[in-house]
Amino acid sequence: MKTRVVVTLKPSVLDPQGKAIEGALKSLGLEGVASVRQGKVFDIELAGVEGEAADRLLREACEKLLANTIVENYAIQHD
Repeated sequence: MKTRVVVTLKPSVLDPQGKAIEGALKSLGLEGVASVRQGKVFDIELAGVEGEAADRLLREACEKLLANTIVENYAIQHD
């Protein structure tokens, strides 16, 4: 089973990297960029785990390692 975990900063957390990217895009003349927030993407392939067990495993991975849940949100997407 192929999955993707997307980790992003919570809206209330400042994102200096996103601001720097936003400024760089604007300095390149790319008009219309209102704001940028950066994050992380993890493509994970699971073997022998499906359904609710897969969701439990991925949530545990996010809570223990992939995301700092104090300042980040995560979303799990299945292919």
